[in-house]
Amino acid sequence: MKAGLAFVSLAILLFAIAGANQALDRCSLLPIDHFFLFSKRVITPAGIISASVEIDNGKVVSILERQEAPSKEINGVPVMDYGNAVVMPGLIDAHVHLNEPGREEWEGFVTGTMAAAAGGVTSLVDMPLNSFPTTTSSELLKLKLASAAEKLMVDVGFWGGLVPENAANLTILDELLDTGALGLKSFMCPSGINDFPMTTGQHIQVFFQEAALPVLAKYGRPLLVHAEKEQPGVKSSQVDKDPRLYSTHLESRPNSEQEAIRELLDVAKDTAPGGKAEGARVHIVHLSDADESIQMIKKAKAQGLNVSVETCTHYLAFSSDNIGDGDTRYKCAPPIRSELNRKKLWSAVNDDFFDLLSSDHSPSPSDMKLPEEGDFMRAWGGISSLQFVLPATWTAGIPHGLTLEKLSNLWSRGPAKLANIYSSKGSLEPGKDADIVVWDPESSFVIDENYTIFHKHKLTPYAGQTLYGRVIATIVRGQHVYQEGHHATQPCGKVLLAKSTS
Repeated sequence: MKAGLAFVSLAILLFAIAGANQALDRCSLLPIDHFFLFSKRVITPAGIISASVEIDNGKVVSILERQEAPSKEINGVPVMDYGNAVVMPGLIDAHVHLNEPGREEWEGFVTGTMAAAAGGVTSLVDMPLNSFPTTTSSELLKLKLASAAEKLMVDVGFWGGLVPENAANLTILDELLDTGALGLKSFMCPSGINDFPMTTGQHIQVFFQEAALPVLAKYGRPLLVHAEKEQPGVKSSQVDKDPRLYSTHLESRPNSEQEAIRELLDVAKDTAPGGKAEGARVHIVHLSDADESIQMIKKAKAQGLNVSVETCTHYLAFSSDNIGDGDTRYKCAPPIRSELNRKKLWSAVNDDFFDLLSSDHSPSPSDMKLPEEGDFMRAWGGISSLQFVLPATWTAGIPHGLTLEKLSNLWSRGPAKLANIYSSKGSLEPGKDADIVVWDPESSFVIDENYTIFHKHKLTPYAGQTLYGRVIATIVRGQHVYQEGHHATQPCGKVLLAKSTS
């Protein structure tokens, strides 16, 4: 039986069992809570095994090793036979901009989480920008929570914002974290959003070292930092260059990460054992530089600093060598760099340097990308990718020897640990949430006019790409929220709030 047909056959059987007059839980495509998933490739902390995964009331109950699928049930409990398809922990994307409330024309909780479900992402963490207002206080986090109510197809947590206006106010930071923000996010360069200003060099020691990190240490939560610094005179030097050339954009941010990371790691020394911010964590988001930045971070980790780092799928999948003139779909910050740099990033992945991967899904209305003008210097810097990160990462990783276990660690375990939700998510183990993606790594598809993109805006550099890794089913806390092009009719997702220390 083909993996994709197993669900259909079982669903028909279950609907017959349920009876025509029985109300079904529209939060799931299946009207049952207790079932088994069988696959010859189940990704567990112990490795890849052939097994039946028992799920009951939203939790993984047991994982039974077996070489062949049982018939239709085990001890009266229905079995879905997915054959050789991969059953692994659902992806957790810790870097997503859903932009609601205030900029629903950019994305939104409904379309964003539908795209997540279609891509095998079972949990995500929303950034404090580009919503309006940005999430920089307890009251504004509560506003975002209210906006998210009854709209989530997957589970969603929230980062709070650290900006000059709140960074020195310990009461505001305490309240924001106490309300449930999973951590704080800050920029060392302009964010592109007026109400989310950057933390400049003169502020970094006061705001990070003396205020934010000690507060975060108390809660045991991370500080996420966009580590780039503007280079004096660089932008003015690009004025006379052709804005349609990708090289003009790339040259406008030379070594922008290296200087910021050097400055940030000096502040992060307080996170080492015995430091006044022990318990806090400094997390560097979307690293694109594969040279000196990597060496500095390696040294900091070796010295005991509590530092982690992510890169994004687009830095692993694309290179500046292949970006055509005016193709602003590829514009993001930090920029996509050379093919040599891309290969070095993959070497770092293989060396277990990165703690996690993320999408940095940062959509906008298509006209903000200036597709007709092709002006890299004026176009919005952000890539729509949430729905594609699993197959895109896998496809880009095949030539570099990416394994299924490493893929799962980078997309599930790593982000779960960053967000402090690993006790319930991020791996397939008894007692944890049954957050699962079923997918076929050998099956290819093309992102073309026949492929349904659930993001609000369809402009993406992945358009036209042939990708390997078709998502068959996505399960959130035992609920089948997505199956081969179809979503549950009601939202299943819950908000993920950090527990208060009080």
